[in-house]
Amino acid sequence: MSKIQLNKNQKEVLFIVALFLVPFLDPGFALLLGLILSLTIGHPFLAINSRITHILLQISVVGLGFGMNVEQAIEAGKTGILFTIFSIVVTIGLGLFFTSKLRVNRDTGFLVSGGTAICGGSAIAALAPVIKAKDKDITVAMGTIFMLNAVALFIFPVIGRWLEMDDHQFGYWCAIAIHDTSSVVGAAKTYSNEALVIATTTKLIRALWIIPVSLIAAFFYNKGTNKKSKISIPYFIFLYVIAMIVATYTPQWNHLYTEIVSFAKVGMLFTLFLIGAGLSKDTIKQVGFKPILLGIILWICISILSASVILLL
Repeated sequence: MSKIQLNKNQKEVLFIVALFLVPFLDPGFALLLGLILSLTIGHPFLAINSRITHILLQISVVGLGFGMNVEQAIEAGKTGILFTIFSIVVTIGLGLFFTSKLRVNRDTGFLVSGGTAICGGSAIAALAPVIKAKDKDITVAMGTIFMLNAVALFIFPVIGRWLEMDDHQFGYWCAIAIHDTSSVVGAAKTYSNEALVIATTTKLIRALWIIPVSLIAAFFYNKGTNKKSKISIPYFIFLYVIAMIVATYTPQWNHLYTEIVSFAKVGMLFTLFLIGAGLSKDTIKQVGFKPILLGIILWICISILSASVILLL
């Protein structure tokens, strides 16, 4: 797809017009619209895209917390935590194995494995400074994960219905087998509101594993050195929990919480649009074949394994 030649002002106008369309789109089409714009006219605000996406995702997730119930979340978490531990250990183990077999750069392979196992781009961003990854390794890992996320957003609801998964099963499955929180929420929202509750709660439990995995990585990567690595803690998850508690125990404000959740869902659509808009041709070219193959292998393994376990239980 070749780029249309426009001046900066024309690009900005088209991009802003597209933003007005986003709230009326399904999650998958919001991401697709962003990707089409990126590949045809380019992103006129690319310099601030990553930062805005990061902030908007966190705000949207916290907003979704006002639509959750603590008791339901705890119940979902009891089952979800077992799936989470199992999937993280298996995925990182397989990731290290295939990184060696495919001769992928060690840091790139670890970041792709961590992103697949925990929570996509957030995990990569947290693990990168711990292992002192180079910018190229981070870009390749991010590009791999984001491209697979884009595919997951479209195919998971289709596969879930083909497998005749109920709302709970699909919620657990997409929370474990899809990388980024944004795509998990997008896929679950397409399926049902009940799947959305399960998926969001399980996904955020999974995201908390950034902390222990980062600590373990810091130990092994810094063994024999006097340097200490910085570990990034996803504090917004704790705000999500607070939002759940507030919504559960102050039901007199339910009308307000409903509005907040509605805005949060729209915020997630904008997040997906901006993720698509941030995937440029240069990013795709930098990724290369082997890291994508590693990401696909890990994704297929954890998707099939987790779906099998969920359907059998």
